[in-house]
Parts: sequence; C-alpha cells; structure tokens
Amino acid sequence: MTHNTPLSLRPLHHLAVGRRRLMTAAQLRAHGVSAAQTGEQCRPGGPWQQLLPNVVLLHQGPPTSEERLHAVLLYAARERTVAVNGGGNGGAAAGVPVGVTASVPVQPGPEETPPVPAYAEAMITGLAALTLHGFAAAPPLPSLDVIDVLVPRLRRLRTTGCARIVRTTALPTSVRVTGVPVAPVARALADAVAELADAGAVRRLLTEAVRGGHCEPASVVRELNRARLLSRPHVVDAVDSLVAEGRALAEQRLYRMVREHGLPEPVWNVDLRLPGGPGLGAVDAFWPEHSVALELDTRAHRQREDDALWAEYARKREHLERLGITVVHLTPRRLRDCPEHQATVVRTALMAAGDREPAAYVVALPR
Repeated sequence: MTHNTPLSLRPLHHLAVGRRRLMTAAQLRAHGVSAAQTGEQCRPGGPWQQLLPNVVLLHQGPPTSEERLHAVLLYAARERTVAVNGGGNGGAAAGVPVGVTASVPVQPGPEETPPVPAYAEAMITGLAALTLHGFAAAPPLPSLDVIDVLVPRLRRLRTTGCARIVRTTALPTSVRVTGVPVAPVARALADAVAELADAGAVRRLLTEAVRGGHCEPASVVRELNRARLLSRPHVVDAVDSLVAEGRALAEQRLYRMVREHGLPEPVWNVDLRLPGGPGLGAVDAFWPEHSVALELDTRAHRQREDDALWAEYARKREHLERLGITVVHLTPRRLRDCPEHQATVVRTALMAAGDREPAAYVVALPR
C-alpha cells in the first residue's frame, strides 16, 4: 500500500470542518486522500485550492489572514514522521487511517497536544510579526502581499506565493501570539527593516518598539548590526532617533525611581570638575553631600563604538573613585524591570558615604 492509495470512500467535505480549513498533502494522504484526488479537488472551479506547495486550502474564495499565517507555517515547518499502527483508538480518534506511516508537519490540533513544539523550526517574522505583537505602525495583515517566515539557514525551502523565506544561523525562541509562533520583537524589527526603504516607516517602527515598551534600544541595534543594516543611511538616522528615545525614557524612569522610593533629590545632568581644574565628565545624577554619582548606560551603537564608549565610562569611573566619589552604574532595562532593587542599590551607596574617607571637593555645573 502506498501513500497515494485511497483508504476511505467517505465524502471529502468532512475534512473542510473547523476554524482553519488547511491541510498539507501529507495530512491529506494520512486521511486517505490520494494525490490524484487532491489534484481533482484543486482543479479550476473545484472546492479546494492549493495555497502554497503541499498546502491545500479546503474551500474556495480568498483565505483569511489567519489561514494565510498558518499556511505559511505549514509550508515552512519541519515535518516529522509519525507511525499510525492502529494500537488502541489513538489513530481512529485523530481521524488518521490505521496502518499508515505519514510525514505530517507538526501543528496544533483540537484533539491532542503534539509531543513536540507546534510548527517546528518555523516562526512568523518581519512586518507580520510586528502586527501580531501589536505595533500600530505595522500594516494590517490583509494588506501584506507576503508573510515573512524565519527558518534555519540549511532548510531547503524557497520563497513562493505569500511565503517569503528568511534564514538564520541561530533560530531564536519564538513567542506565542494567538496560537502563532512569532519571532521576538528585536528580531522581527530587523527582518522588517531589511525590506523597507522608507525612512519614515523605519523610524516609526523603531520608535514604537522603545516607546511602547516592547524592547530596549540596545537589543534592537544588536539585531540590526547582526543583519548588517547599520550601513544604510536611513537606518542609521532612525537608530539615532531610537537612542534618543531610549535615553529619554530611561531618564523618566530614573526620576520616577528617585521620587517613588523616597531617595534624596540629587542634582540632575551635571558636569563634574575640580575647582580650577580639568573636567571629570558628565553624570546623570549627583548627590554632593554623599559624594555619589549615578550614570545611565544607554549605549546602543555598533560594537566598535561600544568598545570606545565603555573605555570612556571605565576611565571616568576610575578617576572619580580615586577622588573618593562612588559611581553607581544603572541600565535602562534594570530600571524598567526592577526599579525597587535599583533604588536599594542607590540607597546603600548613599548610606555608606559616612563610612568612607571624605571625598575631594568637586564642582557640579549644569550641562
């Protein structure tokens, strides 16, 4: 017996039941539908249509946005081989003919939870993923001609129809949104930006990513750098806006942390210098009575620039600490995720001031 041998004479309309009326050719074979029968059903004017290679839509008319998403995933997902041997009622309960071995893409089903993650080695990325993540600046799903799907680099797939294949050497951990595996925001942004030439659209997406709290600038820029997109002028301009937006949000969180957790009010955004001497560098907050300075690490540029900035941070910190000034270093992500803990770090530094040798006198000038 082969996969193409019909196993049932039941009418085929029973398959087109449920919210997503999609099946792969392998799944149809497992239900006893031969390749010839599938071809007949998908003929012009027939009740079915082939949406993508080996993916059949079990109704006529345009597919819904949900059906397009799942069709792309069915096309791109790695298939697993399952043996249906008729032991117990397992095969019959799932509607799979007894005694058939079929290659079936892993996908969610109403009857049972699959033993491996649904849609193995495939996830939605790019603009479609951003829409699913709730981005207002991303277009609605029905307006997208193609849907990007992320797969491992060595998968033998090609872009076709509404499925655009995006390859990666390291597949990230997907996020489930309405039952669909979706790439994390930073990765989806990079894949979307790779296809966009509109500077305004790129800027709006990057700004919303930070302003909407989806991710931090550093993670976005890291993905853009990995995708080698930081050589494009319109992307660089958008990144500058992104960094500025990220710093503004981090400063707002810092102000809120100080006030909500009862810390003494510092002087904000000052340049420190020795009286009549050279400048010591800028800090985001300074408590003169305690000789404690605070810096926000909002670096989000390319690696080479990061190295130079980090070296500057380190030199400034060493110089200030030699003068007896404690430097507290906070990141925007920690301020966002655990402000209470960061407030404790600052409070501990302020309380320890009385146990230290008096610091050198420095002048704090507004910047």
